[in-house]
Amino acid sequence: MNNEEKGYTIKDKRFSAISEEEKRQDSDTKNYKKEDDSSSKNKDIPLPEINFATFILSLTSSAMLHFGDIADPVSGKKERNLTIAKQTIDMIDMLREKTKGNLTKDEEALVENTLYELKIRYVKESSKGM
Repeated sequence: MNNEEKGYTIKDKRFSAISEEEKRQDSDTKNYKKEDDSSSKNKDIPLPEINFATFILSLTSSAMLHFGDIADPVSGKKERNLTIAKQTIDMIDMLREKTKGNLTKDEEALVENTLYELKIRYVKESSKGM
């Protein structure tokens, strides 16, 4: 007697789970391609060289964003968050400590000047809130 004669229906759940997973992956891939297409508009803009100086400048830009100087790229709003600005300053300070003796004179000067400016700015901004 085969399965049809007994009235049993065999359903392989593994197959449907795999196909659901494949569907999710396909939709993720499509979403990624859409994002990739939108970024192709920016292909004409040359990216800066990646080095220690650009990394420090990137962290500085992040601090400026949290001081409220720069609009958030996602929301378009200027929002002030001194806690995150301080955390960014602390990260740069940690990098200064961890890279001591391994930086060029220019890199050392960049880190020192950046930290000085950001710390002074933080003190001014935090005193405004009082």
